[in-house]
Amino acid sequence: MIKPLRAALLLAPLAGSTPLLAQTYVYVSEAGDGTIARYSLDQHGALHLLGHTPADGKVMPLALSTDKTHLYAAIRSKPLQLASWVIDRRSGDLTQKQQVPAAASYPWIVAEPQGRFLLAASYDGNVVDVYRLTPEATLSAPPVSRYATGPAAHSAIADPAGKTVYVGNLGTDRVLQLTLSDSGTLAALGGGYVATAKNNGPRHSVMSADGRFLYNIGEMGGVITQFRREANGALVKVAEFPSAVAASYHLAEGRERPPGYSDPTPRIWAADIHLTPDGRFLYVSERTSSTLSGYRVDAESGALTLAGSWPVEKQPRGFAITPDGRGLVVSGEKSAVIGSYRIDPQSGALTRTGEAPVGSDANWVTIVHY
Repeated sequence: MIKPLRAALLLAPLAGSTPLLAQTYVYVSEAGDGTIARYSLDQHGALHLLGHTPADGKVMPLALSTDKTHLYAAIRSKPLQLASWVIDRRSGDLTQKQQVPAAASYPWIVAEPQGRFLLAASYDGNVVDVYRLTPEATLSAPPVSRYATGPAAHSAIADPAGKTVYVGNLGTDRVLQLTLSDSGTLAALGGGYVATAKNNGPRHSVMSADGRFLYNIGEMGGVITQFRREANGALVKVAEFPSAVAASYHLAEGRERPPGYSDPTPRIWAADIHLTPDGRFLYVSERTSSTLSGYRVDAESGALTLAGSWPVEKQPRGFAITPDGRGLVVSGEKSAVIGSYRIDPQSGALTRTGEAPVGSDANWVTIVHY
Protein backbone atom coordinates (compact mmCIF):
# COMPACT_ATOMS: atom_id res chain seq x y z
CA MET A 1 0.00 0.00 0.00
CA ILE A 2 1.38 3.43 -0.98
CA LYS A 3 1.67 5.73 1.98
CA PRO A 4 -0.32 9.02 1.72
CA LEU A 5 2.79 11.25 1.55
CA ARG A 6 4.44 9.12 -1.12
CA ALA A 7 1.17 9.03 -3.08
CA ALA A 8 0.92 12.81 -2.96
CA LEU A 9 4.48 13.14 -4.24
CA LEU A 10 3.78 10.74 -7.09
CA LEU A 11 0.59 12.55 -8.11
CA ALA A 12 1.98 16.09 -7.85
CA PRO A 13 3.65 16.14 -11.31
CA LEU A 14 0.45 14.82 -12.90
CA ALA A 15 -1.62 17.52 -11.22
CA GLY A 16 0.78 20.19 -12.41
CA SER A 17 0.55 18.96 -16.00
CA THR A 18 -3.25 18.66 -16.08
CA PRO A 19 -4.73 21.24 -18.49
CA LEU A 20 -7.27 23.75 -17.23
CA LEU A 21 -10.88 22.74 -17.65
CA ALA A 22 -12.58 24.44 -20.58
CA GLN A 23 -14.39 27.59 -19.51
CA THR A 24 -16.85 29.88 -21.26
CA TYR A 25 -17.36 33.38 -19.87
CA VAL A 26 -19.98 35.96 -20.79
CA TYR A 27 -19.56 39.70 -20.26
CA VAL A 28 -22.49 42.12 -20.43
CA SER A 29 -22.21 45.91 -20.18
CA GLU A 30 -24.70 47.40 -17.70
CA ALA A 31 -24.82 51.01 -18.92
CA GLY A 32 -27.27 52.21 -16.28
CA ASP A 33 -25.13 50.89 -13.42
CA GLY A 34 -21.71 51.67 -14.89
CA THR A 35 -20.62 48.05 -14.48
CA ILE A 36 -19.79 44.93 -16.49
CA ALA A 37 -21.58 41.75 -15.40
CA ARG A 38 -19.52 38.55 -15.50
CA TYR A 39 -21.00 35.07 -16.01
CA SER A 40 -19.92 31.52 -16.61
CA LEU A 41 -21.86 29.51 -19.20
CA ASP A 42 -21.88 25.74 -18.86
CA GLN A 43 -22.31 23.08 -21.54
CA HIS A 44 -26.04 22.82 -20.81
CA GLY A 45 -26.62 26.53 -21.43
CA ALA A 46 -26.97 27.49 -17.76
CA LEU A 47 -25.72 30.97 -16.84
CA HIS A 48 -24.08 31.66 -13.47
CA LEU A 49 -23.52 35.25 -12.30
CA LEU A 50 -19.93 35.69 -11.11
CA GLY A 51 -20.05 39.37 -10.19
CA HIS A 52 -20.00 42.95 -11.44
CA THR A 53 -16.87 44.90 -12.42
CA PRO A 54 -16.95 48.72 -12.02
CA ALA A 55 -16.41 50.60 -15.27
CA ASP A 56 -16.58 54.16 -13.92
CA GLY A 57 -19.25 55.45 -16.27
CA LYS A 58 -21.88 54.63 -18.89
CA VAL A 59 -20.22 51.53 -20.29
CA MET A 60 -21.63 50.31 -23.59
CA PRO A 61 -19.76 48.58 -26.44
CA LEU A 62 -17.34 45.81 -25.50
CA ALA A 63 -14.64 44.20 -27.63
CA LEU A 64 -12.30 41.25 -27.17
CA SER A 65 -8.62 41.35 -28.08
CA THR A 66 -7.66 38.94 -30.85
CA ASP A 67 -5.62 36.82 -28.43
CA LYS A 68 -8.55 36.72 -25.95
CA THR A 69 -6.46 38.18 -23.11
CA HIS A 70 -8.12 41.62 -22.86
CA LEU A 71 -11.61 43.07 -22.78
CA TYR A 72 -12.06 46.63 -24.09
CA ALA A 73 -14.97 48.98 -23.43
CA ALA A 74 -16.11 52.44 -24.46
CA ILE A 75 -17.36 54.71 -21.67
CA ARG A 76 -19.93 57.07 -23.19
CA SER A 77 -20.51 59.40 -20.20
CA LYS A 78 -18.12 62.28 -19.57
CA PRO A 79 -15.21 62.10 -19.40
CA LEU A 80 -15.28 59.92 -22.51
CA GLN A 81 -12.92 56.96 -22.04
CA LEU A 82 -11.66 53.75 -23.55
CA ALA A 83 -10.89 51.14 -20.91
CA SER A 84 -9.28 47.73 -20.92
CA TRP A 85 -9.16 44.81 -18.50
CA VAL A 86 -7.04 41.66 -18.36
CA ILE A 87 -9.20 38.52 -18.31
CA ASP A 88 -8.34 35.81 -15.77
CA ARG A 89 -8.98 32.63 -17.71
CA ARG A 90 -9.26 30.57 -14.50
CA SER A 91 -12.01 32.65 -12.91
CA GLY A 92 -13.33 35.08 -15.52
CA ASP A 93 -12.37 38.00 -13.27
CA LEU A 94 -11.41 41.33 -14.86
CA THR A 95 -8.41 43.35 -13.68
CA GLN A 96 -8.35 46.87 -15.03
CA LYS A 97 -5.28 47.67 -17.08
CA GLN A 98 -6.00 51.03 -18.69
CA GLN A 99 -8.25 54.03 -19.00
CA VAL A 100 -7.35 56.43 -21.81
CA PRO A 101 -9.20 59.48 -23.16
CA ALA A 102 -11.57 58.74 -26.05
CA ALA A 103 -11.66 61.19 -28.94
CA ALA A 104 -15.44 60.73 -29.37
CA SER A 105 -18.45 58.88 -28.00
CA TYR A 106 -18.43 55.39 -29.50
CA PRO A 107 -21.43 53.03 -29.83
CA TRP A 108 -19.11 50.48 -31.50
CA ILE A 109 -15.54 49.29 -30.99
CA VAL A 110 -13.75 46.22 -32.34
CA ALA A 111 -10.20 44.88 -32.56
CA GLU A 112 -9.35 44.27 -36.21
CA PRO A 113 -8.47 40.61 -36.88
CA GLN A 114 -4.70 41.16 -37.09
CA GLY A 115 -4.67 42.70 -33.60
CA ARG A 116 -2.92 45.91 -34.68
CA PHE A 117 -5.75 48.40 -34.22
CA LEU A 118 -8.98 49.10 -32.36
CA LEU A 119 -11.65 50.51 -34.70
CA ALA A 120 -14.16 52.88 -33.09
CA ALA A 121 -17.28 54.25 -34.82
CA SER A 122 -18.94 57.41 -33.51
CA TYR A 123 -22.64 57.97 -34.20
CA ASP A 124 -22.54 61.44 -32.65
CA GLY A 125 -19.16 62.44 -34.09
CA ASN A 126 -19.74 61.11 -37.64
CA VAL A 127 -16.28 59.53 -37.71
CA VAL A 128 -14.36 56.29 -37.44
CA ASP A 129 -11.23 56.53 -35.28
CA VAL A 130 -8.33 54.08 -35.40
CA TYR A 131 -6.35 53.39 -32.19
CA ARG A 132 -3.10 51.45 -32.24
CA LEU A 133 -2.76 48.27 -30.16
CA THR A 134 0.65 47.06 -29.01
CA PRO A 135 1.66 43.39 -29.32
CA GLU A 136 0.66 43.12 -25.63
CA ALA A 137 -2.87 44.35 -26.55
CA THR A 138 -2.29 47.72 -24.84
CA LEU A 139 -4.25 50.71 -26.17
CA SER A 140 -2.41 53.78 -27.44
CA ALA A 141 -4.16 57.15 -27.43
CA PRO A 142 -4.89 59.46 -29.16
CA PRO A 143 -6.07 57.69 -32.34
CA VAL A 144 -3.54 57.35 -35.14
CA SER A 145 -6.13 58.33 -37.76
CA ARG A 146 -9.68 59.56 -38.25
CA TYR A 147 -12.08 59.17 -41.18
CA ALA A 148 -15.08 61.48 -41.65
CA THR A 149 -18.03 59.22 -42.47
CA GLY A 150 -21.02 61.52 -42.81
CA PRO A 151 -24.00 61.34 -40.42
CA ALA A 152 -24.30 58.56 -37.86
CA ALA A 153 -21.50 56.00 -38.22
CA HIS A 154 -22.74 52.98 -36.26
CA SER A 155 -20.25 50.16 -36.82
CA ALA A 156 -16.91 49.29 -38.42
CA ILE A 157 -15.61 45.80 -39.21
CA ALA A 158 -12.46 44.66 -41.00
CA ASP A 159 -11.87 41.70 -43.30
CA PRO A 160 -9.76 38.79 -41.93
CA ALA A 161 -6.57 40.21 -43.49
CA GLY A 162 -7.15 43.64 -41.94
CA LYS A 163 -6.94 45.34 -45.35
CA THR A 164 -10.50 46.62 -45.82
CA VAL A 165 -13.01 48.18 -43.40
CA TYR A 166 -16.78 48.44 -43.78
CA VAL A 167 -18.79 51.09 -41.93
CA GLY A 168 -22.55 50.99 -41.35
CA ASN A 169 -23.48 54.63 -41.92
CA LEU A 170 -27.03 54.94 -40.61
CA GLY A 171 -27.65 58.57 -41.60
CA THR A 172 -26.77 58.17 -45.29
CA ASP A 173 -28.18 54.69 -46.11
CA ARG A 174 -24.67 53.62 -47.09
CA VAL A 175 -22.14 50.99 -46.16
CA LEU A 176 -18.76 52.62 -46.57
CA GLN A 177 -15.92 50.58 -48.07
CA LEU A 178 -12.46 51.69 -46.99
CA THR A 179 -8.86 50.50 -47.14
CA LEU A 180 -6.82 50.20 -43.93
CA SER A 181 -3.07 50.79 -44.27
CA ASP A 182 -0.35 49.29 -42.10
CA SER A 183 -0.02 52.68 -40.41
CA GLY A 184 -3.75 52.75 -39.55
CA THR A 185 -4.92 55.24 -42.19
CA LEU A 186 -8.38 54.79 -43.72
CA ALA A 187 -9.10 55.76 -47.31
CA ALA A 188 -12.02 55.31 -49.72
CA LEU A 189 -12.04 52.11 -51.76
CA GLY A 190 -13.44 52.63 -55.25
CA GLY A 191 -16.41 54.97 -54.95
CA GLY A 192 -16.15 54.76 -51.17
CA TYR A 193 -19.55 53.25 -50.47
CA VAL A 194 -22.47 51.10 -51.59
CA ALA A 195 -26.11 52.02 -50.95
CA THR A 196 -28.78 50.10 -49.08
CA ALA A 197 -32.53 50.61 -49.36
CA LYS A 198 -33.75 54.15 -48.78
CA ASN A 199 -34.46 54.90 -45.09
CA ASN A 200 -33.11 51.49 -44.08
CA GLY A 201 -30.52 53.02 -41.74
CA PRO A 202 -27.53 50.63 -42.07
CA ARG A 203 -26.42 49.69 -38.56
CA HIS A 204 -24.34 46.58 -37.82
CA SER A 205 -22.59 44.29 -40.31
CA VAL A 206 -21.16 40.79 -40.20
CA MET A 207 -18.86 38.99 -42.62
CA SER A 208 -18.92 35.35 -43.62
CA ALA A 209 -15.98 33.34 -42.28
CA ASP A 210 -14.60 32.82 -45.80
CA GLY A 211 -14.83 36.55 -46.51
CA ARG A 212 -17.08 36.14 -49.57
CA PHE A 213 -20.15 37.94 -48.24
CA LEU A 214 -21.07 40.81 -45.96
CA TYR A 215 -24.52 41.21 -44.39
CA ASN A 216 -25.86 44.46 -42.94
CA ILE A 217 -28.99 45.02 -40.83
CA GLY A 218 -30.90 48.28 -41.21
CA GLU A 219 -32.10 49.78 -37.95
CA MET A 220 -35.13 51.58 -39.37
CA GLY A 221 -36.11 49.35 -42.29
CA GLY A 222 -35.14 46.03 -40.74
CA VAL A 223 -33.83 44.95 -44.15
CA ILE A 224 -30.84 42.61 -44.27
CA THR A 225 -28.67 43.57 -47.23
CA GLN A 226 -26.35 40.92 -48.65
CA PHE A 227 -23.20 42.05 -50.43
CA ARG A 228 -20.62 40.04 -52.35
CA ARG A 229 -16.98 40.99 -51.78
CA GLU A 230 -14.81 41.38 -54.86
CA ALA A 231 -11.12 40.37 -54.86
CA ASN A 232 -10.07 43.93 -53.99
CA GLY A 233 -12.60 44.15 -51.15
CA ALA A 234 -15.20 46.23 -52.99
CA LEU A 235 -18.84 45.37 -52.28
CA VAL A 236 -21.55 44.45 -54.78
CA LYS A 237 -25.16 44.29 -53.60
CA VAL A 238 -26.60 40.80 -54.13
CA ALA A 239 -29.98 40.72 -52.39
CA GLU A 240 -32.23 42.32 -49.78
CA PHE A 241 -34.26 40.38 -47.23
CA PRO A 242 -37.18 42.22 -45.56
CA SER A 243 -37.86 42.34 -41.84
CA ALA A 244 -39.19 39.00 -40.64
CA VAL A 245 -41.38 40.56 -37.93
CA ALA A 246 -42.59 43.95 -39.22
CA ALA A 247 -45.86 42.62 -40.65
CA SER A 248 -46.75 40.20 -37.85
CA TYR A 249 -46.10 42.83 -35.16
CA HIS A 250 -47.65 45.67 -37.20
CA LEU A 251 -44.49 47.77 -37.11
CA ALA A 252 -44.28 51.04 -39.02
CA GLU A 253 -41.10 52.23 -40.70
CA GLY A 254 -38.49 53.17 -38.12
CA ARG A 255 -37.11 56.60 -37.33
CA GLU A 256 -33.87 57.87 -35.86
CA ARG A 257 -34.20 58.25 -32.09
CA PRO A 258 -32.30 61.25 -30.73
CA PRO A 259 -32.20 61.99 -26.99
CA GLY A 260 -35.71 62.73 -25.74
CA TYR A 261 -37.35 60.76 -28.57
CA SER A 262 -41.01 60.03 -27.87
CA ASP A 263 -43.38 58.31 -30.28
CA PRO A 264 -46.17 55.88 -29.30
CA THR A 265 -46.25 54.30 -32.77
CA PRO A 266 -44.69 50.79 -32.78
CA ARG A 267 -41.84 51.10 -35.26
CA ILE A 268 -39.07 48.89 -36.64
CA TRP A 269 -36.02 49.18 -34.42
CA ALA A 270 -33.53 46.51 -35.47
CA ALA A 271 -30.24 46.28 -33.62
CA ASP A 272 -27.71 43.47 -33.93
CA ILE A 273 -26.63 40.79 -36.43
CA HIS A 274 -24.42 37.70 -36.05
CA LEU A 275 -23.44 34.56 -37.96
CA THR A 276 -22.64 31.19 -36.41
CA PRO A 277 -18.92 30.34 -36.79
CA ASP A 278 -19.70 27.66 -39.39
CA GLY A 279 -21.71 30.20 -41.39
CA ARG A 280 -24.86 28.05 -41.53
CA PHE A 281 -27.16 30.37 -39.57
CA LEU A 282 -27.61 34.14 -39.28
CA TYR A 283 -29.58 35.94 -36.54
CA VAL A 284 -30.83 39.51 -36.11
CA SER A 285 -32.49 41.27 -33.15
CA GLU A 286 -35.48 43.62 -33.29
CA ARG A 287 -36.14 45.76 -30.21
CA THR A 288 -39.77 46.88 -30.56
CA SER A 289 -41.03 43.30 -30.89
CA SER A 290 -38.35 41.93 -28.52
CA THR A 291 -37.52 39.14 -30.96
CA LEU A 292 -34.63 37.36 -32.61
CA SER A 293 -35.10 36.09 -36.16
CA GLY A 294 -32.96 33.33 -37.59
CA TYR A 295 -32.05 32.41 -41.15
CA ARG A 296 -30.45 29.44 -42.85
CA VAL A 297 -27.56 30.51 -45.07
CA ASP A 298 -27.03 28.79 -48.42
CA ALA A 299 -23.46 27.51 -48.51
CA GLU A 300 -22.93 28.44 -52.16
CA SER A 301 -24.89 31.63 -52.82
CA GLY A 302 -25.05 33.02 -49.28
CA ALA A 303 -28.81 33.52 -49.71
CA LEU A 304 -30.99 33.59 -46.59
CA THR A 305 -34.07 31.49 -45.85
CA LEU A 306 -36.11 32.40 -42.78
CA ALA A 307 -35.95 29.72 -40.08
CA GLY A 308 -38.21 31.51 -37.59
CA SER A 309 -38.61 34.31 -35.07
CA TRP A 310 -38.61 33.91 -31.31
CA PRO A 311 -39.46 36.15 -28.32
CA VAL A 312 -36.43 36.99 -26.21
CA GLU A 313 -35.44 39.55 -23.56
CA LYS A 314 -37.27 42.89 -23.64
CA GLN A 315 -35.70 45.35 -26.10
CA PRO A 316 -32.73 43.17 -27.22
CA ARG A 317 -29.99 45.58 -28.21
CA GLY A 318 -27.17 43.02 -28.14
CA PHE A 319 -26.54 39.30 -28.37
CA ALA A 320 -23.60 37.03 -29.07
CA ILE A 321 -23.17 33.50 -30.41
CA THR A 322 -21.01 31.04 -28.49
CA PRO A 323 -17.67 30.17 -30.12
CA ASP A 324 -18.82 26.58 -30.73
CA GLY A 325 -21.93 27.86 -32.54
CA ARG A 326 -24.29 25.80 -30.39
CA GLY A 327 -25.97 28.63 -28.54
CA LEU A 328 -26.34 32.35 -28.02
CA VAL A 329 -26.85 34.82 -25.18
CA VAL A 330 -29.22 37.80 -25.39
CA SER A 331 -29.40 40.98 -23.32
CA GLY A 332 -32.36 43.34 -23.18
CA GLU A 333 -32.15 47.03 -22.36
CA LYS A 334 -35.42 46.71 -20.41
CA SER A 335 -34.91 43.22 -19.03
CA ALA A 336 -33.87 42.24 -15.50
CA VAL A 337 -32.27 39.04 -16.85
CA ILE A 338 -30.10 37.87 -19.73
CA GLY A 339 -31.12 34.68 -21.49
CA SER A 340 -29.24 31.79 -23.06
CA TYR A 341 -30.60 29.80 -26.01
CA ARG A 342 -29.66 26.57 -27.74
CA ILE A 343 -29.37 26.62 -31.53
CA ASP A 344 -30.86 23.55 -33.19
CA PRO A 345 -28.06 22.24 -35.43
CA GLN A 346 -30.48 21.21 -38.18
CA SER A 347 -33.12 23.94 -38.30
CA GLY A 348 -31.47 26.87 -36.50
CA ALA A 349 -34.46 27.16 -34.15
CA LEU A 350 -33.83 28.65 -30.70
CA THR A 351 -34.74 27.01 -27.40
CA ARG A 352 -34.31 28.87 -24.13
CA THR A 353 -31.92 27.07 -21.78
CA GLY A 354 -31.21 29.50 -18.94
CA GLU A 355 -31.21 32.99 -17.52
CA ALA A 356 -29.40 35.06 -14.91
CA PRO A 357 -29.97 38.48 -13.33
CA VAL A 358 -28.46 41.55 -14.97
CA GLY A 359 -28.19 45.23 -14.10
CA SER A 360 -29.79 48.33 -15.62
CA ASP A 361 -29.74 49.00 -19.38
CA ALA A 362 -27.92 45.80 -20.35
CA ASN A 363 -26.79 46.18 -23.93
CA TRP A 364 -23.55 44.58 -25.15
CA VAL A 365 -22.68 40.87 -24.94
CA THR A 366 -19.21 39.39 -25.41
CA ILE A 367 -18.40 35.68 -25.04
CA VAL A 368 -14.95 34.13 -24.67
CA HIS A 369 -14.06 30.44 -24.48
CA TYR A 370 -10.81 28.95 -23.13
